[in-house]
Amino acid sequence: MTATAVQSDVQGVRSRARQNIEQGAVTSRYSGHLPTVLKRLNDALATELVCVLRYRRHHFTARGIHSQAVAAEFLAHSNEEQAHADQLAARIVQLGGEPDFSPDSLARRSHVEYVEGAMLADMITENLVAERIAIDSYRDFIQYIGDQDPTTRRLLESILAIEEAHADELAALRNAVPGR
Repeated sequence: MTATAVQSDVQGVRSRARQNIEQGAVTSRYSGHLPTVLKRLNDALATELVCVLRYRRHHFTARGIHSQAVAAEFLAHSNEEQAHADQLAARIVQLGGEPDFSPDSLARRSHVEYVEGAMLADMITENLVAERIAIDSYRDFIQYIGDQDPTTRRLLESILAIEEAHADELAALRNAVPGR
C-alpha cells in the first residue's frame, strides 16, 4: 500500500468515526448482525445467572462428609459465573443494548436448567451437566461470531476456558464423592 493510499484510508477512518457517533463502540465497520448478537449475549447472560443461582443454592444446601470442600467449590464457581454475567452485561451495554436481568424470563432464556439436586452427588452431576451445556453453547456462539466481532469472540473464548476448567473440576469431584 502506498503512502498516499494509507493517508487516504486514515482520512476515511476519521470521517467514518464522526458518523453515528451516538453508537459508541459500534462503528460502521461492525460486521456482526447486532440484534442477533445482542439476543445471544442476553441468552448467555441468562445462562450465567441461572448457574449463579444453582451454585449458590448448592453451596448452602450441600450436606455430607465431603460437603465442606464441595460447597466451597460451588461458591467459587458461583462467583466466577457472576463475573461472567457482569462481563456479558457490560458487553451488551457497550454494543448499545440492554442487559436483560428479568427474573420473569430468566429460566426460559437460559440454556441450562435450574435443578436443585437432593444429594451431594446429584448436585455435582447437575452442575457438571450445566457446564457441559454452557461449553457447547459458547462454542456455537464463538463459531457464529467468527471474525465479525473480535471483542465479543475474545470475551466468549475467555469465558469458555473457565467453563471447561469448571467441568474438569466437577468431573474430578464426581469421581471422588461416593453416592453416584
